[in-house]
Amino acid sequence: MRIKNICCIGAGYVGGPTMAVIAQKCPEINVTVVDINEKRIAAWNDQNVKNIPIYEPGLSQIVGEARDRNLYFSTDIDSAIDKADMIFISVNTPTKTYGIGKGMAADLKYIELCARQIARVAKDDKIVVEKSTLPVRTAQALKNILDNTGNGVNYQILSNPEFLAEGTAVEDLMDPDRVLIGGDIDTEEGKEAMQALVDIYSHWVPAERILTTNVWSSELSKLTANAFLAQRVSSINAMSELCEKTGADVNEVAKAVGMDSRIGSKFLKSSVGFGGSCFQKDILNLVYIAKSFGLEEVADYWEQVIIMNDHQKKRFAVNIVKTLFNTVSGKKIAFLGWAFKKDTNDTRESAAIYVADYLLNEQAEIVIYDPKVTEEQVFADLDYLSSRPEEENRKRVTVLNNPYDVCKDSHAVAILTEWDEFEDLDWKAIYNNMLKPAFLFDGRRLLERKKKEEIGFEFYAIGS
Repeated sequence: MRIKNICCIGAGYVGGPTMAVIAQKCPEINVTVVDINEKRIAAWNDQNVKNIPIYEPGLSQIVGEARDRNLYFSTDIDSAIDKADMIFISVNTPTKTYGIGKGMAADLKYIELCARQIARVAKDDKIVVEKSTLPVRTAQALKNILDNTGNGVNYQILSNPEFLAEGTAVEDLMDPDRVLIGGDIDTEEGKEAMQALVDIYSHWVPAERILTTNVWSSELSKLTANAFLAQRVSSINAMSELCEKTGADVNEVAKAVGMDSRIGSKFLKSSVGFGGSCFQKDILNLVYIAKSFGLEEVADYWEQVIIMNDHQKKRFAVNIVKTLFNTVSGKKIAFLGWAFKKDTNDTRESAAIYVADYLLNEQAEIVIYDPKVTEEQVFADLDYLSSRPEEENRKRVTVLNNPYDVCKDSHAVAILTEWDEFEDLDWKAIYNNMLKPAFLFDGRRLLERKKKEEIGFEFYAIGS
């Protein structure tokens, strides 16, 4: 089975970069990325390729090479579905905010809408690929909808979860640890559909890194991978609090532990807490699945990873309040960073949002600088929490385009994202323009304590 036309529904952090790389590596395949968000599609089609809506190192160059050759961005979803041999579903699957499973289960309404739209439009056989992170057995729900509402069309459902780390997404796509493809391994049609997707990735991924499984194993593998990674972050963050009480340094502990070949050094970097679109959502999903099967101990185990992460964020904010003489009311706190990690403009579940929210509840005035996050996004993040009237967020929060302006006349500076540029700032100049005593809170272990204390800062860092 040769794939000539691919459609991807969803032009976000997964769909956009993944399809751009597939288009670049497979010039004989036409790839169309569709979305109902006209503003987002317009940004993907911007003549200045640097204005595409997602910032990832190397992405704009790839889009620039493939766009209008065999990579297209469109709002005409029906047309793209009709032409496609293979359809990737890459829409948002947020945690439910209502009803059964509220706060834990994945909300699959967008997935179902996609399935019904495919069923309505499709006139010939399609391979439908789950790219969004989904709970186990979603493929069965997709198949039920497609088989029972379609036009006599035959569908094969594949699971092809993404394992992208934002900030290194292009690198992860170009040189993946593994590509996982799950499908119906018991039928010839299922095997043929899986091979069609294997053939696409084989353009650049070595055969030994392409794994094929049954669809259920593929779906669960994605949740499990993210749960294990998040667990490591929460584990080292739990030790960071103990380090602060005992005089140990969490970086030294992490280095010693990470040199054990059975453990390894990755994801042992202590910080103000993990964020992003995947970790919390996927663990909560795992908790909900475990509870739905009556596995309370399993659910409690994984939920503790989230509890520890929430504690770390609140603990950082509480420390700022306590250090600033038990009140931040009316005090200017400078935030360096708002994205959940460096080299991305994604702010979903960013620790900065929750630290800011806590400090705003304490009547602080917050001024923010992030090199890639817009003022519009900062206010959208704070408004989403519904902690206070939107006009109050705009009254007490300011977003500026210069880190020195942000820090000027502040009582304290807090580093919330590990952007490289923050290491190279003129910290002496920042200190001179702050109110004294000048407090510096390093939530990312980015700066050297000794050098900052020599300048005159009252310096506090996670885990030391």
